[in-house]
Amino acid sequence: MVNVPEMFGSLVFNDAAMQEYLPKGTYKALKKTIEEGKPLDIEVANVVAHSMKEWALAKGATHYTHWFQPMTGITAEKHDSFITPAPGGKVIMEFSGKELIKGEPDASSFPSGGIRATFEARGYTAWDPTSYAFIKDGSLCIPTAFCSYTGDILDKKTPLLRSMEVINQQALRILRLFGDTTTVKVETTVGPEQEYFLVDKEVYKKRKDLIYCGRTLFGARPPKGQELDDHYFGTIKPRVSAYMKELDETLWKYGIYAKTKHNEVAPAQHELAPVFDSSNVATDHNQLTMATMKNIADKHGLVCLLHEKPFAGVNGSGKHNNWSMSTNTGKNLLDPSKNPRENTQFLIFLAAVIRAVDDHQDLLRLSVASAGNDHRLGGNEAPPAIISMYLGDDLTDVLNSIRDGKAYEKKDAQIMKTNADVLPNFVKDTSDRNRTSPLAFTGNKFEFRSVGSSENIACTNTIINTIVADALCEFADRLEQAEDVKAAAEELVKETLQQHQRIIFNGDNYSEEWVEEARKRGLLNLRSLPEVMPLYTSEKNVRLFGKYGIYTAVELRSRADILLEKYSKIINIEALTALDMAKKDIVPAVAAYIRELAETANLIKSVDPEIATVTEVELMRKLSNLLSCFLKKIDVLDKAVMSAREVEGVVENAMFYKEKVLSAMQELRAVADEMESNMSAKHWPYPSYGTLLFSV
Repeated sequence: MVNVPEMFGSLVFNDAAMQEYLPKGTYKALKKTIEEGKPLDIEVANVVAHSMKEWALAKGATHYTHWFQPMTGITAEKHDSFITPAPGGKVIMEFSGKELIKGEPDASSFPSGGIRATFEARGYTAWDPTSYAFIKDGSLCIPTAFCSYTGDILDKKTPLLRSMEVINQQALRILRLFGDTTTVKVETTVGPEQEYFLVDKEVYKKRKDLIYCGRTLFGARPPKGQELDDHYFGTIKPRVSAYMKELDETLWKYGIYAKTKHNEVAPAQHELAPVFDSSNVATDHNQLTMATMKNIADKHGLVCLLHEKPFAGVNGSGKHNNWSMSTNTGKNLLDPSKNPRENTQFLIFLAAVIRAVDDHQDLLRLSVASAGNDHRLGGNEAPPAIISMYLGDDLTDVLNSIRDGKAYEKKDAQIMKTNADVLPNFVKDTSDRNRTSPLAFTGNKFEFRSVGSSENIACTNTIINTIVADALCEFADRLEQAEDVKAAAEELVKETLQQHQRIIFNGDNYSEEWVEEARKRGLLNLRSLPEVMPLYTSEKNVRLFGKYGIYTAVELRSRADILLEKYSKIINIEALTALDMAKKDIVPAVAAYIRELAETANLIKSVDPEIATVTEVELMRKLSNLLSCFLKKIDVLDKAVMSAREVEGVVENAMFYKEKVLSAMQELRAVADEMESNMSAKHWPYPSYGTLLFSV
């Protein structure tokens, strides 16, 4: 029997472990650092390091590593053992406060966007005590930030921590204006729902595109996809269930609140959802979750695919970012309460989010831009590239009454009657869920559904925190000058709604009518990363991030360059993989099948010249024409890849890959998929979509 409470956090140097291993004075000093941001004295750090080491050794660890999040989008770690030479050729196990607080990994080989030259190798990692250390694969993993020798940030954690401090400061200003003198900290919280695919490892090994790119570059649609909706919330297959069970138990040991698991819409697609946590910890946990998903899948003879669109024709995978704000006293600042019309404090925080989203559509779209997510956004499983907000009918009615200066008549709660004696009646929620909206209000939080499944959520939450903090700052500046705060706040909410009404849309975000309506409203429709990424360094955004010390102008430029270069590199790898598959596998396979058809036809004629061979001849002719077309498409893609290397400028290069290389790949695929549909399965060189999606 699994004892979850005993198992939970057993691999984490959490509060319980701290109390057990640290002296009382050291524990109190560390808690002040964690909760109030107080500097940690080196003597205290030495005691913490020694106790952390003793705890880790007791858990079987032999090494430690500063676990950080460079601009690669995944985590990085350099492992050192605890051993120190001792007399007589022996060793002792030591770990100092200096080693805990600071590390020095090479920074030269990580993406820097030009901040660091290749020969400038030194970088620093700095311990983040707000995220607990944990043990993974026999090493003590210490969550850290990462910067260059010159102090420029090279990671995703540091900006997030900065943004959390900024929104805390501005939210506290608002709370003080409403008479809250007890709250000492406001924390943004996140619950990232993680979607993923599971495929059989042996089948995966036969697909070069999945191995090199994480997504299929070729593949005809199978007879059955997700049309029947029978996979969604369906019975979990035994093999997948065993995987999910081990995944849950492992995540619980890491102190991750893995809560919900189920089948998603597409065949072979699933979802894991955790309970919310602070933005920083939730980000660390999500990175650890993704790595754990992959490791455990391997043990079960499976491969976990986190690409946003691994299969054409079925739903892709996202990561729904459930964002909110809470006080240290446990109050959710986005909880409308029973009477939101009279809850002016809630309305101010809500208005701040509305203003932030409208003013900074570009940044929110930018925060979810990637080569993979560009394939997903706008499909039937993901919101479109146009940023808008869904508030639900009831809350929209409340806001409209404020905007128009009219009275609001509160609606009575509706009872849903099941009309079956054995079933209970229940109260209907005040709003439905809008699965097509990028940013939907879901009771006491906003669900940002546009985030890609493989992406680090740090960037998204850094941007949300910063833009909302900016709106709160503007609000606080104005309200602090008011004689009647409540009246001024109500007027401010009214003005905000009048000025930013365009960003609120409760309808179908997939409809063509909305695209036209959004254009009339002046909303941005940035469909790809090359279109949106240059906006990172616009004057507006440089000023915003500089005002709050989140990024310098240099750091912003470096991030834009890194993401544009990564986009180009990903498509280049995909194009080279497609060419490799086309030239080395598909062309020979189709040619061999045509030859076999010809031999069959000739054999039939040699036996009896009167027997018709129309079928073989027609199929030969069709495949020969397709193969000829395919060879021409190979040549087009080949030339496009070669030409891309000559395009200078990161923006121009990325745009060329999008418009020329990616389109050439799509044309090549269309012909290949047509050939696959007309060939015998044994002759096609790769496992089919049907095998990939239904073999587990």
